Amino acid sequence: MTTHFSRTLGRSGITVSALGFGCWAIGGPWQDSAGKPLGWGEVDDRESVRAVRRALDLGVVFFDTADCYGTGRSEEVLGRALKGRREEAVIASKWGNAFDPATRTMLPEPELSPGYVRRALTATLRRLDTDHLDLYQLHIGDAPHGVAEELRAVCEELVAEGLIRAYGWSTDLPDRAKVFAAGPHCASVQLNCNVLEDAPELLALCEAEGLAAINRGPLAMGVLTGKYDSAPGRGASLAPGDIRAEPPGWLRYFRDGRLEPRWRERFEAVRDVLTGGGRTPAQGALAWLWARSPVTVPIPGIRTVAQAEENAAAMEHGPLTAEQLSDIRSAAADRPGP
Repeated sequence: MTTHFSRTLGRSGITVSALGFGCWAIGGPWQDSAGKPLGWGEVDDRESVRAVRRALDLGVVFFDTADCYGTGRSEEVLGRALKGRREEAVIASKWGNAFDPATRTMLPEPELSPGYVRRALTATLRRLDTDHLDLYQLHIGDAPHGVAEELRAVCEELVAEGLIRAYGWSTDLPDRAKVFAAGPHCASVQLNCNVLEDAPELLALCEAEGLAAINRGPLAMGVLTGKYDSAPGRGASLAPGDIRAEPPGWLRYFRDGRLEPRWRERFEAVRDVLTGGGRTPAQGALAWLWARSPVTVPIPGIRTVAQAEENAAAMEHGPLTAEQLSDIRSAAADRPGP
């Protein structure tokens, strides 16, 4: 049994494991309106279920999904895996991306009307086979301020009705995060942050506002596992249907089916520190996030039992030390950012 290392989900008072389980990959293949992949390739639902249950056994109780992941499939698989164990889990999902489940396609325009929030939540609860969500997050990072204020008001109504316990926004824009932070039951900001790309302004905002910083991309889309290499024929390959093989403009790290050399160089500069004390590179990257701020909750993508076990074991090691953090700052300073 992994040591239970916990954190509080912002102002909600909800206790979660310091490590979460990112459920994007278990949605399997889906695509944008141009036919480009938005998933991580083929996935075995039975293995996904086993991975969720294994993570739960190891003390990982926070699961983060979205209605669009696999156009509903991720939520359905997660609901199946948690059947009979719902009370052990803290479930977060997201809304805002419109999609067509019949073709597994995300539609070009998001759905940001106040009325849609309830329809999306109703469908999410059905797929997850639960009567409430612990955290509901807006998935459109650049939604206009005025629209966000309306959506925040709807979220407050959903809290009052017992359909959700708290809400948050997945955005990398501090000015947007502040709009939701003004709501009394806002609990979190989901933001991109990892040892290769810090997010000091948003982390400071979360600390000041009493919000959890849920870290998507904590392993930099796999870069920080050490499994990928820039050179052709070296490192793990990217399968067809993997978003990293044909990355959209917003996805960093990979181009033309390979890891960009500049990111590999930045990873290599900090690898020795990350792997100190017997950690794997991934475990060290998670430990950096825990040391970086007391409000961080990384949610690495997991789709196999082996990944669940490796990531959960990071909790046994705990955060990096202040000295290790300093060593990483020094190593990173020698390699200017991209």
